[in-house]
Amino acid sequence: MPSPIIDFLLTRNSAPIPELRAPAPSDVELETMLRAATRVPDHGRLEPWRFIIYRGDARIEVGKKLAELAERREGPLAEGRRNQELARFSRAPLVIGVVSSPKSNAKIPQWEMFLSGGAAAMNLIIAANALGYGANWITNWYSDNEEGRALLGLAPHERVVGFIHIGSYDGPAPERPRPDVAKLYSDYSGPWEG
Repeated sequence: MPSPIIDFLLTRNSAPIPELRAPAPSDVELETMLRAATRVPDHGRLEPWRFIIYRGDARIEVGKKLAELAERREGPLAEGRRNQELARFSRAPLVIGVVSSPKSNAKIPQWEMFLSGGAAAMNLIIAANALGYGANWITNWYSDNEEGRALLGLAPHERVVGFIHIGSYDGPAPERPRPDVAKLYSDYSGPWEG
């Protein structure tokens, strides 16, 4: 029997970030999306993730700081490269940073906590799409850079799961080739033998 939820999941796509525009989700919609994002597997109820909201002028300030950091790392930037950094967080009206914030726990490995953050990011995208917004999940060079993470508001022990860019979008989002699922699974047949 067909299911609207399955149909939705089988047709979900990422919207191109440069085509996301205002209006962004309202505060009520944002809270709904974040509530949905937290409805993920969370072994031990540790809440090993958090969210940073970048909107309004904060997006412009982040771009300036990223351009300065890129220049310190690479030397003087060409105009196009500098403009790329300046616009990193201002291309969409709303960017939500999904942050892995692991807790100390003897029973639950940190990789499992990071995966829970990934599930939160995916739920966030699905919620944005379900509310009629376009969304796109990226990380980029500053996610793997200690100074970059700090200027984006992360503590030293935290890592970026992703930056979810959200805005209004006149879809449908472009389709891309999808994997052949039949090649991605197998029935268990015993221990790995190399």
